[in-house]
Amino acid sequence: MGAGNPEHITVQAVNALNRASVFFVPSKGAEKSDLAALRRRIIERFVEGTDYRVVGFDNPVRDSSNESYRSGVADWHDAVEGVYEQLIVGELGEEECGAFLAWGDPSLYDSILRILEKIRCKGRLDLDYEVVPGISSVQALAAAHKIPLNRIGESIMLTTGRKLAEGFPDNADSVVVMLDGQMAFKTVDEDVEIYWGAYVGTEDEILVSGRLGDVLEEIERVRQEARARKGWIMDTYLLQKPERR
Repeated sequence: MGAGNPEHITVQAVNALNRASVFFVPSKGAEKSDLAALRRRIIERFVEGTDYRVVGFDNPVRDSSNESYRSGVADWHDAVEGVYEQLIVGELGEEECGAFLAWGDPSLYDSILRILEKIRCKGRLDLDYEVVPGISSVQALAAAHKIPLNRIGESIMLTTGRKLAEGFPDNADSVVVMLDGQMAFKTVDEDVEIYWGAYVGTEDEILVSGRLGDVLEEIERVRQEARARKGWIMDTYLLQKPERR
């Protein structure tokens, strides 16, 4: 469904929306409330007619107290899988099509495809599914800052804040960072360039760019203010090493 702007919905996605009989919409928590409302606006805007149902559900939350990140994620996925299977069995008729509207692009740091495939592979359901690509927050971030992601002849890496905290990668000049709740950019060389964005593609979009050492305090400030105001924040950023002379 894109990164937050309803106009990011592709023609392929509009056609897929109009094949769905049931839309599954997570509806718990402040973040889910905002995104649930966005999903409903997209459905109302692009789906022709009213012959469909919207089914809200509570998505399980990962236990962040688990000392093993991988174990915690595995347990979380198992719980989500159970919820999804119950939705499919309980809400879809034999010939009906259901839709999960994934925020951003389901190929980038999103687990919905793994979970649906696990359900299909267990064989309890005669399940088939289609993946419709969307505009990711990474694409929206680059467009908002009016920049390409790469330096000429250099590589790009996509990673997470958790991995960035282990050190800036040696094999990339440009690093896109997602899922960084701890502002791991504070741990890297202040001479790198940062292109930071929060709520990218929405009416609440915030953009900051410049030499990291010069804009670090500004990003921390606006990030804290935005989180206090909305109750949640989702941000993405690009880091680039100084250009070689």
